[in-house]
Formats: sequence, C-alpha cells, structure tokens
Amino acid sequence: MTVFGRLHMPSLGGATGWLNSEPLGAAELQGHVVLVDFWTLTCINWLRTEPYVRAWSQAYRDDGLVVIGVHTPEFSFEHEREHVRQATKERAIDYPVALDDDYAIWSAFDNHYWPALYFVDRDGIIRDHHFGEGRYEQSERVIQRLLGVERELVSVRGLGVEAEADWDNLRTPETYLGYARSEHFASPGGAVFDERRTYQLPQQLRLNEWALAGEWTIGREQVVLERAGGSIAYRYYARDAHLVLSRGTREPIPFRLLLDGEAPGPSHGVDADEDGNGVLQDGRLAQLVREHDAVRERTLEITFLEPGAQAYVFTFG
Repeated sequence: MTVFGRLHMPSLGGATGWLNSEPLGAAELQGHVVLVDFWTLTCINWLRTEPYVRAWSQAYRDDGLVVIGVHTPEFSFEHEREHVRQATKERAIDYPVALDDDYAIWSAFDNHYWPALYFVDRDGIIRDHHFGEGRYEQSERVIQRLLGVERELVSVRGLGVEAEADWDNLRTPETYLGYARSEHFASPGGAVFDERRTYQLPQQLRLNEWALAGEWTIGREQVVLERAGGSIAYRYYARDAHLVLSRGTREPIPFRLLLDGEAPGPSHGVDADEDGNGVLQDGRLAQLVREHDAVRERTLEITFLEPGAQAYVFTFG
C-alpha cells in the first residue's frame, strides 16, 4: 500500500450538484473508509473499470465503505445533468455521485486522469491511489486492509461495453476527431478548421487513418455533420470499435454502419444491429463493432442519415 504521509482527502464542497445523495462532507464521512472514483460518462477506460467499483461498493458498504463517484466532464455535452443521470441509471450506479462541472474537486485532488481511484482511511487520510484500468486485485486488497476485513475477493465480469479489452489484439490507439487533438486525418486536401466544407474519402485508408465524406465542420473538440448522408471511415485493428457521439438539440439521428463495405452481421456492437442500422439518441459512447471472428485489420464506415451528428473520439478494445 502506498502511504502519502498525512495528506487529507480534499473537500467535495466544489460540487455543482449530487446524484443519489445529499451533499457529503467531512462530517458525513467521518469514520468511514472512502473510495473516490473520478469518471466521465463517455470514457471507455472508466466504463471497463466500473463493474469492479460497483461490485466493491455493494460488497463492502456494510463494512463501512463509502464509494463516491466524481463526474468531471471531458466534453462540453457531458456537463448536461440529464446525460450523467442517464449514465448512472444505465450502469446501475447507486452510490453517491458528485457533479464536478467546474473542475473544483478535480483541482482540489490535483487529478489528471479518468478513471482515477483514491483510497481514504477512516481518519480521512489518502492512503493509496490508482490511475487507469487494471490492478483490481490489489485495489480490493487495499479496501479490505483499510476496513480491517479479510475475505475472498469479489467475482467480476464486465459485459457489453464494460467487458475487458482484448489487449493482445489491440493495435489501434484512441483517436480524437476535433482539431485540438486530432491525428491521422486522411481526406484529400486535408482539414479546414471551424468552417463548413465538403470532404471525400481517399481511395484507400492505411491502418489507423480516418477520413470524412460529405459536408462537415471540423471544430476544436468534435466534427459536426452539416448535410444528411455524411460519413466517417476508419481503418483499425481491434476487437471492439467505439465512437463518442452527440446529436446536440436535434431529434434522434439514424445511421448505417458498414464493415469492409458490407453489413457487420454478427460483428455488430450493442448500438447497431446485424444490418448495421442504429440510432443516435443521446450523447454517449456508442459501441459500433465487437468482432465475432478472428481480430484483423478492418475498415468501418458510419453514415448518418440526418444532419447534426457530432463525433468526438474513436476508442478501441
């Protein structure tokens, strides 16, 4: 266990709201072991850790553990409280969630990562932390040690988007589409920022390249479709392919997904059917592909049948 001296858990007073709880402070948490989990609703790394955090909350709450999720949004649409409320419902999160829209709690902890776990003892001292995925057994042992209990570890198996990545076959990195962090854009003529423009797909995409077709505006954090029928294509190597999407204030937007120019069949993700049909309903991470056969290099193309689709980042697993 890493010991941080006498570093007290910072205040949660900067929260802009709470879900599943009244505001919690030092008085309410006194005498409890606390696990603070920083998350944002579209983060695939958080989604894959959440089954463990949820299981620990349920397994150890009667022993004195309080899990507190701190939702600090990465993208602008993640500030909308209803999106966060819907995410907590979909993930069956019943522990307290502090809304950190102003990054006040994030800054108080000097945090820099999603997800980030901070383990706090009964005296309010941070005794350990962990950033990112993995280290689940050790983290649970830390919880047990702080609680003064020792028993068999909980059994956890993530399903759907929460399933562990196929690390041995993951050869494509997270790829942001907005120009602030974009890489490997391959449409002929390159990108024009903050300006409506017609783009085309290249004759061939190389591995880990992406491109646009149709009328799009490339903004700082996302690309926005200006006319129905626009597409995004990506050449990748992974079992799972996800895309963070939002529709702004528009009505739900239907889309069509192709894999190597054909319907995905049994390799469709949870947000598309075997024919590749899906609907962009809310701002969140959409799982487009879960490979049914051997993982290999493939090209996905997603076409939106109405304007207004906003795409932020591809992630893979």
